[in-house]
Amino acid sequence: MTSPATDSLRVGELRPSQLLHTYGVGAVTDLPNLSTMVMGLDDWDPVRARVLTEDRLLAAVRRRLGGQVAALRTPPHLPENPADPYGDWTRTGVPVGLFPRWLRCSRERCNQLAPASGGLFQLRPNLYRPEKTKYVHVNCGGAGKGQPTALPARFLVACPDGHMDDFPWVYFVHRGASSCEGHTLSLTESGTTGEAANVFVRCTCGVPPRSMADALGQAGERNLPACRGHHPHLGTFTPGCSEHARTMVLGATNSWFASQLRVFSIPRAEEPLTQAVREHWSLLSPLAAVPADAAKMLLPTQACWPELEQYGTDAVWAAVTREAQAAAGDQVGEDEEFDLITPEWRAFTHPRDHSLPDFTTVRERQVPDGTTDWLDSVVLVHRLREVSALTGFTRIEAPEWLPEEEGRTRSGAMLSRSPSTWVPCAELRGEGVFLALNEQQLAEWELEDSVRAREEVLKSAHLDWCMARRVEPRWPGIRYVLLHTLAHVLIRQFALECGYGASGIAERIYARSGPDPMSGILLYTAAPDSEGTLGGLVSLGRGERLGPAITQALEEARLCSSDPMCAEHDPRVHARLHGAACHACLFAAETSCERGNHYLDRALLVETLADDKCAFRP
Repeated sequence: MTSPATDSLRVGELRPSQLLHTYGVGAVTDLPNLSTMVMGLDDWDPVRARVLTEDRLLAAVRRRLGGQVAALRTPPHLPENPADPYGDWTRTGVPVGLFPRWLRCSRERCNQLAPASGGLFQLRPNLYRPEKTKYVHVNCGGAGKGQPTALPARFLVACPDGHMDDFPWVYFVHRGASSCEGHTLSLTESGTTGEAANVFVRCTCGVPPRSMADALGQAGERNLPACRGHHPHLGTFTPGCSEHARTMVLGATNSWFASQLRVFSIPRAEEPLTQAVREHWSLLSPLAAVPADAAKMLLPTQACWPELEQYGTDAVWAAVTREAQAAAGDQVGEDEEFDLITPEWRAFTHPRDHSLPDFTTVRERQVPDGTTDWLDSVVLVHRLREVSALTGFTRIEAPEWLPEEEGRTRSGAMLSRSPSTWVPCAELRGEGVFLALNEQQLAEWELEDSVRAREEVLKSAHLDWCMARRVEPRWPGIRYVLLHTLAHVLIRQFALECGYGASGIAERIYARSGPDPMSGILLYTAAPDSEGTLGGLVSLGRGERLGPAITQALEEARLCSSDPMCAEHDPRVHARLHGAACHACLFAAETSCERGNHYLDRALLVETLADDKCAFRP
């Protein structure tokens, strides 16, 4: 990573996937001695950012952000084996800026608090070990020798509209009054707990010290100034922000939530060359209008040529010609074009096996013993490719993950000052197991009176939850809650047997009632390595292992260590989005769940201590 300034220098490293899931645009990154914020896309240099081809995802991104988005790009990467280990290439990376900009001297008897730009602190770069770059207090008056490290201030302010700012230290300690001239602030702690009530802001002007407890909760809203509408990653201010600024601790998990779109690369043809041409059709389609001889000369100049070269120029040109003729008579409806879920469902439930570099599936001939009455099919996904794009972010509260075919998520904060022509993305390769449930059995279960009564309870809590957050209520359906619960139950059991941690197994739920129903789950694991994963999850999907795993998972779900409190939980009491579910039985890691541990209920899947009437698997 680098700073966007002209004299940029490396200050640390991040994995490309972290720039989408943990430390994306607008997120605060904690380095050993620095705290920085990833800047907006206006400051990025896309020269070393590789373009990824995934037309379905690009179309969905354009729908959400506007038609100006022309490309999906990976984060800038460094060259392999550079000739000059300290040349200009070291300035290639993701631009960051110092944030928060207030620092505190780490020497115990000093604790002076001041902005980094005030001259009190100086930057000490380390070219050989960039992660050791730090600020120091050059003229520290505290006891001790040397120049102590200046650490980032512990507190920030943010608002639900995505704004973030330095904590107003001067305003806070002076209780909103006019600040004194030539003041010196310090941030001290008493006791050993580190809680906010024991952290005090002091000023040398003599005003009484103030505890940071006054800046938290409802008291904090009264004691802090109005939000300035600051976007540090863009360097802009939005005047007139109506939200209250809230205090948060540096490194808090609710300081940044990614708003993403994800798709799997699915087959567009059974023949590999046709599949490759269709994947890169956005690059190849302009050549269809060029004379054949000239087009063949231009083919090797295309960015996708390394993937097509193995087939030969003549074969590729013939495939391009066929595709152009087919595209001329094929008009895709807008709804079908932007539906990310249905094409994947059709690919996984296709009766034929697929054998493509990014999508290899084998359909099991029989479902495991004991599941024939409710499980329709099992598909082993030996290879898959997931591409995700960052479209924005939120603070304080996570974006509402609505089904893609029903609408867009909350837009959140923007990634750039001006409309961007590209968005950062990442690709992962891995494996998985796809389970399709029996549609007739599931449809009959949905019509049972006990199930409908349970759905009304969950829908009532869902409505209250949405009204409290001023979001449009979109109930995903009782079918979704059942499939989502089944996915979480299996994730816990699979993690015990397949060799992957529970946080490394993700889910994709395919749930829809009506004339074109869907009822399936995909449990998968993926990694940024080009070869994907090791096959442990696929091996667990085979009948001799899957049957016992499902049986054990359902048996474990009947009883929770927090019962009867968990089983008797009423979601309407505190407007929760889950029924009988908690950390002890169903909740999964943030990397695993597509809904943030919402829409879960053991009572819909198995009999519990409090409900034995609406279980799908009694």
